[in-house]
Order: sequence, then structure tokens, then C-alpha cells
Amino acid sequence: MPHRAKDVLSFPDRCNYNVVAVAEILGSFEQAVLLAIVRLESGAYGRAILKDVHVRLERDVAAGAVQATLERLERKGLVRSKVGSGTPIRDGRARRFYTVLSEGLRALDDARKTHETIWRGFARPLRGRG
Repeated sequence: MPHRAKDVLSFPDRCNYNVVAVAEILGSFEQAVLLAIVRLESGAYGRAILKDVHVRLERDVAAGAVQATLERLERKGLVRSKVGSGTPIRDGRARRFYTVLSEGLRALDDARKTHETIWRGFARPLRGRG
């Protein structure tokens, strides 16, 4: 029997998951940047964040990638930045300092819970089943 248009469920009606919630889960790089800010506390500025992320991820990290991530996290309302005073070592140029907001901490907690949930039941490292 052919389907009539009104009988066919739309894609969202057929899916049993929340696309918005999935999209809001932080990626691993965003987590690394946010955790660097938490670790660095009052010393969380661009270059220090870059160094922390580099050490934690154990790979080269582009300064532009960190900067773009900081800007995205600020737009999402997860971090706040403020410009500090200039320093002689920087020829009077000011640094921008970052703070993780409560919403950012909540997002980190959610990401960790998600990570733990999807790995539940697996031993690490994974081994083939062949």
C-alpha cells in the first residue's frame, strides 16, 4: 500500500535522540583548552594556554587553532576574557586573560560523563576480536 504524504513521519519524528544535546558536547580540543584555563587559573593567557595544550596533547598545536577555539568558547558563553595591563617584557603590549565560567565547567563535566558512559564496558587498550 503506498504511503500518503501525511502518513510518512519526518526525519526528526523518526529519530530518538536530541541533536542539539549531541552538538553541544565539547570536542577533545575544546576540552583541552578549557582545562588549560582551569589549570592556569589567573595566568591563563594565549601563549600559556597554547603551551599547556601542547604538553597535554603531546603534539604540535597551532597558535591559530587555540585562538580560534578561545574565540568560539567565548561566543558560546563558556569563557570570559579581559585585557590585562601591558608588561615591559612585551614592549607594553597587554595580554588577554581567560576565565572559565560556570557554564564552561558544566560543559566540561557533561563531556567527561559522556566520555565515561560511551567507554563503559570496554577494557583499555582495545584489542581485536579476531
